[in-house]
Parts: sequence; structure tokens; C-alpha cells
Amino acid sequence: MKIKSIHFVGIKGVGMTPLAIIAKEAGIKISGSDIADEFITDVVLKNAGIIPLIGFSGAHVGDVDLVITTGAHGGFNNIEVLEARRKNIKVITQGEAIGVFMNGEIFERKFTGISVTGTHGKTTTTAMIATLLKINGKDPSFLIGTAGASSLGASGHYGKGDFFVAEADEYMTEPNFDKTIKHLWQHPKIAVITNIEFDHPDVYSSLEDTRAEFLKFANQLPKDGVLITCGDDPEVKKLLTDFKGRKITYGVSEENNFIVDEALKNIELSVFGEHNKLNAVAAFIVGLEVGLSKEQIEKGLLAFEGSKRRSEFIGTLSSGAQLFDDYAHHPTEIQKTLKAFREKFPNSKIVCVFQPHTYSRTKSLFEQFSSSFTDVDTVILTNIYASLREKPDLTISMQDLASKIGKKALFLPTLSDVVKYINNQDYKENAVVITMGAGDIYKINEKLKVKS
Repeated sequence: MKIKSIHFVGIKGVGMTPLAIIAKEAGIKISGSDIADEFITDVVLKNAGIIPLIGFSGAHVGDVDLVITTGAHGGFNNIEVLEARRKNIKVITQGEAIGVFMNGEIFERKFTGISVTGTHGKTTTTAMIATLLKINGKDPSFLIGTAGASSLGASGHYGKGDFFVAEADEYMTEPNFDKTIKHLWQHPKIAVITNIEFDHPDVYSSLEDTRAEFLKFANQLPKDGVLITCGDDPEVKKLLTDFKGRKITYGVSEENNFIVDEALKNIELSVFGEHNKLNAVAAFIVGLEVGLSKEQIEKGLLAFEGSKRRSEFIGTLSSGAQLFDDYAHHPTEIQKTLKAFREKFPNSKIVCVFQPHTYSRTKSLFEQFSSSFTDVDTVILTNIYASLREKPDLTISMQDLASKIGKKALFLPTLSDVVKYINNQDYKENAVVITMGAGDIYKINEKLKVKS
């Protein structure tokens, strides 16, 4: 199944860009298209020598061996996909493609797959695992769902080593035509489940339904495979009662096989927060499973300095405040991330600018969102970032959420409103400003007055 050329539909997506980079580094000729809007992956693609075609057109699809499409931009109804099928060119989705890349058939080689799934922490844990393998000379192939990490460079890499490390998404493959959960396309030997929560009301009917899909993923492990997971998580505990394969648990509780403080006693992580300690222990266990010594693992974890849009330090505002950016968009993620910031900066004024992501999530988890900002002094709410996969729902209002949160909350509809407000506030050295959300909230950081 040697593939010589691939066209990527929606190549700027955080799940598509690393695939394109891996393919290019493997010697495959690639092309790709996307909308003109700026993405966090634009610079990554440029650095990789990949220039996306702007817009979608049947003319973009040349005589390629394979087309990989995203679930957005019309999915299987995208004009480029339709043209590919007219030409009898094989079409697969981004989720399926990760599984195809991991099994190595497309490259005519074999990998040992390592997949990381869960509601929160996937990106960081995947990047940690890839980093400790890279630092210890294993040259892994990896795919991370962001723009990159300082310890790794770009979010995708085709390595010479035996391991393929991939983030495994719990969203559906293609919203209109294939509702298979993306992580089910991956068949690793080592699987990590960080946690399980109700996060995608447009995909899952309930928390029980969510857990059932994670169990399906775990049950795909081979007989000699292993499931590494957080034993403190209540839904994971329920999953483990039904999972019959080999399992290793980690967490704070002494009931776990690995306890956070013991595993990390010689490691001072560059990333902060209890959630990142859990991510690090998951990576620690993976390291042991692939044969690294504790000293090698510690060396690798010490080299990890964070991923793009995960508590990422952007710079210092001209007024003196520190500016950070984070991808958190679920109430639990928000709460844990802001708690970590409060512990890191106990005497600072903390200002969170939150842009909710999707109407369905905001509506379903409204009550949880209202209690997620206890560790900040001010929370600025913007309009909901509407995903391309759903229609606006005017029954949900961010003004209502601001009212529910109380006096510390302020509703500023547009990003330009937020920029004007922050620049006029003159936050000093005793303040920390965090832009937060899975949409395009990070773009305001270019317009804030940051010291050069």
C-alpha cells in the first residue's frame, strides 16, 4: 500500500497539520487546502514548507493516491472530496488516517503504537511521552493535536524509531456520515486514558454513553497490550471493573499502582498544576513500559516545557502584567487550570478572558461553567465561538452566565471589545491575564500591548 501522494482537505486543522508533516517527512508528495482564516498551525505549515491552497475547489485535487478530509468544511460533502470520489481516488477521514499511519502500512513498516485519549490532558500527555522518547534517542513518530511543543518542534514528526505516539480524539469521525468515535481507529499496544467526563453533548447522550465508548477503545488493545489510566477518576473506576486486560493505574490515592508524589519525587516539572503532575505520571509509566530507566524518564520529563496553548506564557504586557494562553474549554479543565494559576501566583490579581466553545457544550454544562471561576478575581466572558459543526442556539446567553457567576464577571461580546478593555485597565506587575478557550480567543494576544 505504498502511497506516493496525498491531498489534505482542511490542512490547517490541529489534527490535520501533523498528519501532513509526517507524510512530507516520510517522502510523500503532499498538497492541501483550507479557508483563508489564520490558524495556530499557519506558521508550523510554513516552516515545514507547506503552503495551503486557499478555499475549496475540485481543481485542487490532482492525480493523487489518497485524499484525507476533515469532519469540518462539509466533510464528505466537501467539493474536493466529491471530486476525488468522481476520480475514484480513495478518501479517508483525519481520524481514520491516524490509525492508518500508526499501523505503518502506508509507509511499508511497522510501529509500536502508543495512544493517549481522555476528556482532558491528551495533548500534554502525548507531548510528554514523545519528548521523553525523543530525549532518550528513540526518535519516535508522533502526532499531537496542537501547533507544537518547544521540546519537540512541530506537532508532527516521522521518526526512524519503532514508536508511533498519537493523541486520540473522543469526538466523532464525520458528523453527518460516520459517527464512529475517532479514537476507535487507533489500535495501539499501549493506551492511556487520562480521565472520562461528559464533554460532547452533540456526540454522547450521557456520561454512561461516554464511558462505554472509552471501554470500546480499551477493549481493542491486543492481549499483550496495557491500559494506563488515572485510578482516581470515578468514571475510570467504573470502566476498569469491565475491562479484563492488563491495566496500570496512577493517581493521588494509595490504591493506585503509581502514586503521584512518589513517582515524581526527583522531578521538578516546568509545567505547573496537579493536573500536569497526573499527566507526567502517565508518561512516566509509558516510559517504564517501553524499557526506559527511571533516570532516562526523569531526564525526558525535565526537558518538557509545555505545549502550544496549554498554560502558555505569551509575554509581559507593557503595563507589567503577565499574559498566558490556555485551551481549556470544559468546566473541569477551566477549574483545574485556574486553580493551578492561583497556586502558582497566590498574591496576584488573576483575570481570565473566557470564550466558550460550541453552543451545545455551553448549554448542557451551563451550571458547571458558572462555578468554574472561583480562583479568579475577574472573569471576562465573550460571545460563544460557534463551531463549524453546529448551528447557533439563541436560547443560550453569555449575559446569563455572567449574571450567574456574579460581580466578578463581565460580558464583552467581541474580541475587539476585550482588547480595548484590557489595554485600558493598565494591569500592573501584580496581575496575571489568561486568555482561555478552544476557539480563536488566542488571536487577541497579538493586539494586546505586549513588551517586545
